[in-house]
Formats: sequence, C-alpha cells, structure tokens
Amino acid sequence: MVKTPVKKKPKKVIALFPEAAFGPALNSVGIGQALKKLGHKVVFLSDPGFLDVYKGYDFEAHAVNLSAPMPPEEMAKFWVDFINGHIPNFRKSPYDQIDNYVKGCWEMIVETAKWAEKDLPSVLAAVKPDVICVDNVILFPAIKRYARDNKKPWVRVISCSENEIEDPDIPPHLSGCGEKDKKGFAKYRKHFNETIKPIHDGFNAFLKSVGEKKYPLGQFFEASPHMNILLYPTAAKFKRRHKLPPKQFQYLEGCVRKDAPYKVPQFQANNDKPLLYVSYGSLGSGDTELLKRVIGVIGKMPVRALVNVGDYLDQYTDIPPNVIIDKWYPQPSVIPKVDGVIHHGGNNSFTECLYFGKPAIIMPYVWDGHDNATRVEETGHGFKVDRYTWSDDELAAKIMAMLTDKKMKAKLKKTSKAMRAEHGPTKAAKIIDGLTRRKVA
Repeated sequence: MVKTPVKKKPKKVIALFPEAAFGPALNSVGIGQALKKLGHKVVFLSDPGFLDVYKGYDFEAHAVNLSAPMPPEEMAKFWVDFINGHIPNFRKSPYDQIDNYVKGCWEMIVETAKWAEKDLPSVLAAVKPDVICVDNVILFPAIKRYARDNKKPWVRVISCSENEIEDPDIPPHLSGCGEKDKKGFAKYRKHFNETIKPIHDGFNAFLKSVGEKKYPLGQFFEASPHMNILLYPTAAKFKRRHKLPPKQFQYLEGCVRKDAPYKVPQFQANNDKPLLYVSYGSLGSGDTELLKRVIGVIGKMPVRALVNVGDYLDQYTDIPPNVIIDKWYPQPSVIPKVDGVIHHGGNNSFTECLYFGKPAIIMPYVWDGHDNATRVEETGHGFKVDRYTWSDDELAAKIMAMLTDKKMKAKLKKTSKAMRAEHGPTKAAKIIDGLTRRKVA
C-alpha cells in the first residue's frame, strides 16, 4: 500500500502588500518566492488590477480596492490617459514637476489610503497574517491597527530610492539633487511642502478620523518600529547624518526575482555587435516619440538592441534591422545577456543593472527616476542623460562610452559581485522569518 505523503503545514502566514505598480509588485514577488522556499504561506494583498500578476507566479492573492471599483479596461484607460496627459510635464525639471505630476500623484495616493480602509480590515481578518509587509509611500492605518491588536510585526519595504527615509544630509525624495547640492535640498523641500500642504492637511484629517496621530508636514508614512527593508544597494548609499540602526533597518542589495528564461533572437543585422536593452517601463512606453528617436539613433550604430515598447507595438513601422521591438521582456533574464541598458531610472531597472554589472544610461522622467539617474552618474555606474535635449550624435557618443569605459566596467564588476553575494530576496526572507519568532509587545 502506497502512503499518501503528508503535506507540511506552512510555518507562518506572510502577507505582502505592494503598491499597485510593477516595480514594487515584482520586487515583492522576489521576496515571496524566497519566503515560500522557507516553508511559509505567502499571500498577496493587491489592488484588483494586479491580482493576475501574483497569481501568474502561483501566489494566493486577495483584492483590496484602492479606488472606486471599475472594469479592468476602464482602469487601464484611466492610467493611459493619466500618463499621456502628463507627457508634456516629463520635459520639466523635478522642481517644476511638483506643481503638476507630483501633486497629482499625491492626491491620488491619499485617496488610495482612504479606499483601503474600506476593504483592508476584513481582508486582514480573513487572512490572519503573522507578519505584514507593506511596500508603499503612504500609511494604511488598518495595517498598524491589525498589528497592534494582534501583537504581530509589520514591515515597511522601500522599493524606491533610499531617500524615502529622509535625512538632512541627503537629497529629498524625488528631487534629483546631487548629494552636495544643499541649497537645492532646501529649495525643493520648501516648494514641495508649500504645494502639498492642502493634500497633507486632508490626509491628517483622515488619520485623525481613524484614531491615528497626524504626521508632520511632508510626511505620509513612518518607519516601522519592527523592521524596514530597503532594496537600495550599498554601492549607491548616501552618507547620512543620522545612521539607520541595523536592528530596525536593513539594506537588501537589490531584490531580483526569478523570471522566465530568455533566449536572444537572431537579428537581421549586426549579430556580432554589442547588445543593448531599452526600456522606459510600463508607463514610460507611452512616450512613443522618444522611443522612436532612440531607435533611430541605434539603427545607425554598430550595435543591436532589444526595445520594450509596451502596449504601443502597432505604432512602430520601419524598424531598423539591428533592432527588435516587443511589448514585454522578462527583464531579469534579459539584462544578464546584454552589454548596456538605456532606461528610465525605475528602482528595479536601476538595481538590476547594478546586480548584473551592466552600465546604464538613465533618461528619467518622473518620481525616483530623477534620484537614480543622478546617483548612477555620481557613483560611476552609468550616465544621466536629459530625456529630450540630446542630439543624435550626443546619444551615440554616450552609448559608445557606456560600452567601452574600462573604469566603469571595473566598478560595476565589483558592485555586482557584492550584490550577488548578498542576494536580496533571500536576505529579506530570512529577516521576515526572524520576525515571526520575535515577541511583539
């Protein structure tokens, strides 16, 4: 008689609640994969539009409405319209984006916190997590309340630049300031706080209504008293005035998930030449005119390129023989195979390039892309290029410099070795696993 194997009971239930954006979502997938290997049950709490992302990686996922419910096609159209409406603002400096893109984003982000309060308490009560990990820029009060009432730890995960955790000696989040530009710090903070104050006042009124203390102006979240996990790599870290205590803050050296394997296809030309990967992320792909300009430059160079054009495949014609376009690539499987990357500065792309030791040209347009573009050049891991003001010759020269700079290659090799030795998802899983055994007062 053959005995039926006894299925092991999962050690603990870990809930991961990433922001409804591909960067945080896919970072959390990497952490979830590592937690599964340790025997934990991993459950995602998700905006309805991202449920299929987590289910595609074989995770249990529960919907938490972060806005008024609407059909998926309407939600997709909303975000397309939002981004396309802001394309003119992509040309502006980080300082000048405060009045439009940044303000508009914070208005919507505050609304997500209010909406989450409707669904999140009942979802948490059903899932009964032993640890909750939230990757967002705003507090969802129900998480603190559940953790407090049930004596469970909660973790803040910071997928974006480490300057989400403020310090007077480092650039303000989203500012794109250089690390020594103290006048720029003050100017940006002043304008940000003045512009954001009405939104912040409304958020504080919401916090009061659910029994939470108000935040100081400009602050929409807090550090967790239990653990805060930063995906930022040591090679790009800022020098802080106030050091982050290791018992409460840990750096992951990136968080690269395991994705589908990728085989580089045969090109119609230049198959013996260096290979580039070009991607401006799921939102930045709407800037089709910029991508067409970049493709035009690459088409005249002794290189090849894989170009991510998102949902706009039908808008491209006459693609050069040394370029292949597609609507999506398994990025962590592609970057190891290329010689250089051109991207928008999203934290996944930023850390993946460093993890795999690949030089990058960053053309930022919004959010932490500005910070990462400045930092990649300051630390000698790549180049920052203005998104629109370059000439064809200037971009071609930067691409060749990226591919041939020996000092940059040596630095990237050293950074990659250090990051690979750490392996962010595994480190995060071990930290979270340790929290399951920590007594919470």
